[in-house]
Amino acid sequence: MTLAVAFTRPPHSLVVEAQVRAALEEDLGRAGDITSQLTIPAGKTAVARLVARKPGRIAGLICAEAAFRLVNPTVAFEASAPDGSDAAGGALLATVSGPARSILTGERVALNFLGPLSGTATATAALVKAIDGTGARIVCTRKTLPGLRVLQKYAVRCGGGFNHRFGLDDAAMIKDNHIAAAGGIAAALQDLRAGLGHMVRIEVEVDSIAQLEEALAHGADTILLDNMSLQDLRRAVAMAKGQAVLEASGNVTLATVRAIAETGVDYVSSGAITHSAPNLDIGLDF
Repeated sequence: MTLAVAFTRPPHSLVVEAQVRAALEEDLGRAGDITSQLTIPAGKTAVARLVARKPGRIAGLICAEAAFRLVNPTVAFEASAPDGSDAAGGALLATVSGPARSILTGERVALNFLGPLSGTATATAALVKAIDGTGARIVCTRKTLPGLRVLQKYAVRCGGGFNHRFGLDDAAMIKDNHIAAAGGIAAALQDLRAGLGHMVRIEVEVDSIAQLEEALAHGADTILLDNMSLQDLRRAVAMAKGQAVLEASGNVTLATVRAIAETGVDYVSSGAITHSAPNLDIGLDF
């Protein structure tokens, strides 16, 4: 296993624990793990291995560790490499040892975090690799599973990507429906400038060169170029001349992402890396 991302800025342990605790409570229900309680002797101990069945970028080991620890603090969890590492198929990710009942009780919740988060990290890493050398960055969106945004955005960072805004409250983004309801880009920008503090940045989503011109003229900080052709993306970069940060979105796949990045945009955003990334197959073996 090789380290691909040196520093992934994990969420605070209190945030991770809250998410994992909720998942455990959902799984344990009213009576707990009745299968393990009735089939495994109370004093029996075991050693288990978390193994990557397929190659990928790993994210969510911090969640897996929390799952076993919350079930039973005496369970030992030893990661073979940190989140953000690339693992080959068959690679050992972590060793879990302690009471067998507790390991079995925490197994599914641990894997339910580790597989999907590693899938997001793997999908992100593939896009990041595809645009290497262009100067553009891959970013995620708010298209995340309810309740799991912090962890999914952490997985994006494990994949070498960057985060867009976390919610509706940390940056202003004028989308097509805002433009229609507010009476235009100029009106929406004017209202935001009048009501926001100086630390809040404003992004405007545009789908035409005419809208881009209006957004630039009224001082948008960032402009999202939505589903524009490569020709229009290049034209937008030439028009902006560094006046605003440019983000391209729409039809972003492994097949298209490099051409999009090569137009000169600053960021390429993808919702698929959080809402549609395939689960990375990871298992726990006694």
